[in-house]
Amino acid sequence: MASLPHRLRDAVTFLPLKDLRFADQPADGHTWFMSSLNDTSIGGGPQHLRFPSEGSKGQVLCLRGRDAHDGSWNYYALAWPEALPRSATFMSGLTFVSYNHYDYHNLWHGLSTVFPFVAWHQGEGCLRPPERWVLYHWGELRAEMGLWLSKLMEGTFGKPTFVEVFDKIKEDSPVCFEDAVVMRHSEAGMSRERMIEAYDLLRCSARRYCNLSSEVNGDGKKRNTIRLTLLLRRRGRSFRNESAVVGIFRRECDKVEGCRLTVAHSDDLSFCDQVKLMSKTDVLASPNGAQLTNLFLMDQNSSVMEFLPKGWLRYAGIGQFVYRWLAGWSGMRFEGAWWDPVGEECPYPEDVARCFDIYKDGQIGHNETHFSEWTANVLSEAKLRKIGE
Repeated sequence: MASLPHRLRDAVTFLPLKDLRFADQPADGHTWFMSSLNDTSIGGGPQHLRFPSEGSKGQVLCLRGRDAHDGSWNYYALAWPEALPRSATFMSGLTFVSYNHYDYHNLWHGLSTVFPFVAWHQGEGCLRPPERWVLYHWGELRAEMGLWLSKLMEGTFGKPTFVEVFDKIKEDSPVCFEDAVVMRHSEAGMSRERMIEAYDLLRCSARRYCNLSSEVNGDGKKRNTIRLTLLLRRRGRSFRNESAVVGIFRRECDKVEGCRLTVAHSDDLSFCDQVKLMSKTDVLASPNGAQLTNLFLMDQNSSVMEFLPKGWLRYAGIGQFVYRWLAGWSGMRFEGAWWDPVGEECPYPEDVARCFDIYKDGQIGHNETHFSEWTANVLSEAKLRKIGE
């Protein structure tokens, strides 16, 4: 009769990483990613899976998951450490396994995916950085995350970000991990307190990584200095008349003693350029777009003003509010948004998706009176608040 370890090894069952039974609701409930498993959340922290743990009954996570084109051909299983699947490769250290429903290059989507790992790491006392990341998008293996995101994670965990693609593993051979944490829900379910703490860690880590610790205060600590930044975009969701908008902000800034205006385009800036700029910003004004993800890098209680194209208010859905949420999660003051009301109407008003495609990357107009009054109020309140602090 076979010994117990042999019987346990033969009993290991691999299931599809992407469960197509839930294809119509891939991000709901357990999600279609590792659909047979239940998440854990501790003290308002992120929903996660940990292997081995009490929840996994001491079993470790194993993957056959290197397909980059069809997630239903990638598989996962649980196994006891003393009875790993035959021909399995054992990877020591901590592994972060990420599920992303969007992508790892867009600043917002990437940050929302890795953020719960940062919060979990902080909840564990920041004791052990990950040895590797395993990235999945719709169950398909991804080979990299965007440079901005990779730099942020390197600064947070104190080591270069290594993305595992199993290229040194024999094809179809399983890989098992000594210690693995899986995230499938981004920030969902986290308490605001835990979010603010984790964004504090990200902010501090990014500044330290960019050697800004000794210089971020500078003139920013002067009570009569208000640092206004206009962070602009090119092409989609840019201002139709950029020079006119800059002129409005410059004029209002000139009216406030100690106000200093900086005008920048996000695609001209390196990661550390963006960190430095945000570290020296009290009021951030910017069109909707991934560049606004940088807002959490400002000092807490700083202000955010957002601008959106025609059609977004009606057709964009809840996704248009992500930077309002991010401001709240990171301890900033969201001073409101302006939706351009001027422009042609969608010829298919009942087809939301089709209309949003028309408006998604439209340019943004301006209203001189409204922009002037809004900017003046935000600057005035920011200055009074800074004096009070």
